[in-house]
Amino acid sequence: MTDQLTPGQKSKLVAELAELEGPKRTEMVEAISVARAHGDLSENFEYHAAKNEQALLERKITLLRAQLDHAEVVETPTEAIIGVGSHVVVEDEDGEKLDVEISSVGGSGTASTSSPLGAALIGKRVGDTVQVKAPAGVWAAKVVEIQTV
Repeated sequence: MTDQLTPGQKSKLVAELAELEGPKRTEMVEAISVARAHGDLSENFEYHAAKNEQALLERKITLLRAQLDHAEVVETPTEAIIGVGSHVVVEDEDGEKLDVEISSVGGSGTASTSSPLGAALIGKRVGDTVQVKAPAGVWAAKVVEIQTV
């Protein structure tokens, strides 16, 4: 499945990738070099920890590159219709409000288009009520506000 990204979301991922491939990678190489200088590598905890961190960094770089390579850049919605890049405030049956961004990038406060909430909201307008089919059960969410960036 192709991730959909707004131009702004793509820019953030490109900047994160540049940070990881540049300063973070350089920092990791230096940490390995310093740990290697401490002597016997077979019993050198700092060296093994630095190598593990390097592997995690390289994996994250690989995942970000793949996400960018396979992403479809879509325009930010200009109308009051929910799409990728929309910031949406929904209200559940108990009156509790939830503020989410529809995004394939992930992170705190986001809902992907393939998540139960994100899938239910795509194409909706303020005032619409959707049924969210989540693993914990079905719940209703009313669209209170839509902001496009």
